[in-house]
Amino acid sequence: MGTPVDPVPAVVQEALRAASDSPGYPTALGTSEFREAAASWLARRLGVPGVDPGTQVLPTIGSKELVAHLPLWLGIGASDTVVVPEVAYPTYAVGALLAGARVVASDSLTALGPASPRLLWVNSPSNPTGRVLPAEHLAKVVAWARERGCVVASDECYCELGWTARPVSILHPSVCGDSVDGLLAVHSLSKRSNLAGYRAAFVAGDPRLLAQLLQIRRHTGLLVPTPVQQAAAAALADDEHVAAQRARYERRRAVLLEALTKAGLSVEHSEAGLYLWVTRGEDGRATLRWLAERGVLVAPGDFYGATASTYVRVALTATDERIAAAAHRLT
Repeated sequence: MGTPVDPVPAVVQEALRAASDSPGYPTALGTSEFREAAASWLARRLGVPGVDPGTQVLPTIGSKELVAHLPLWLGIGASDTVVVPEVAYPTYAVGALLAGARVVASDSLTALGPASPRLLWVNSPSNPTGRVLPAEHLAKVVAWARERGCVVASDECYCELGWTARPVSILHPSVCGDSVDGLLAVHSLSKRSNLAGYRAAFVAGDPRLLAQLLQIRRHTGLLVPTPVQQAAAAALADDEHVAAQRARYERRRAVLLEALTKAGLSVEHSEAGLYLWVTRGEDGRATLRWLAERGVLVAPGDFYGATASTYVRVALTATDERIAAAAHRLT
């Protein structure tokens, strides 16, 4: 499972306690502290300048609820198409299906031909493959989508966990120029700060689109609790705990990478994120059984798309002791 197992940083716990006396309703727009922390983080860590905290950031209750409902909130319906990556987190397609839209799984703009989808999802670094899309590729996606009036939503939840490649945001000037029109970037604190249990995330980008989402979230009661927002603001402002957590994952990755390779498996992509994308050149379910017989549990690749049927996903989200035990069993 890709769920954090390490402690919530002390600075985050302290902020949560300090904000615990919050008797009033939170607002859908979120606290100014959270929005300013998110805008500052985008500039400091991802090189995204000039984000207006008042109009270009919205807190979300984790990133999954935004992913699952975005097509519906954009007014996408049965006559529309949503493009998702060929190998991907299933919720992109689920969200489109909930809205009644047609789903097309494609990584090739050429293969889409003259199609004019309403929404196109990109995920870099990717879950499950760990692939990082370079700025040049993302810029082509943005240009293609803008020619067709298509919204591009970029799931960037693993952006601070680059290993052999440096992830870039869809909002970076090298990708979108001086305009974020038609673009939304989704960010989560679950991975970088071990806040999966807090459900803390945000979406940033086109102020016109965010204004539309704000009205819907306000009337549907999708409000992030104030103490969680204060804790998330503290997490976004602190880089020290991220460096420590990144080092943990880097050590675990090195141990698993060596063990899997010695056991005769191939690791592909896996340039960033919390997973290793692994194959033995056979049906992925057979690889899953082979690993399970050795007491190592992984996710089958076909869960993420038909073209991934010869792969399995190995997560780095286990304790050092469990990672060491897995490596020992493999070698």
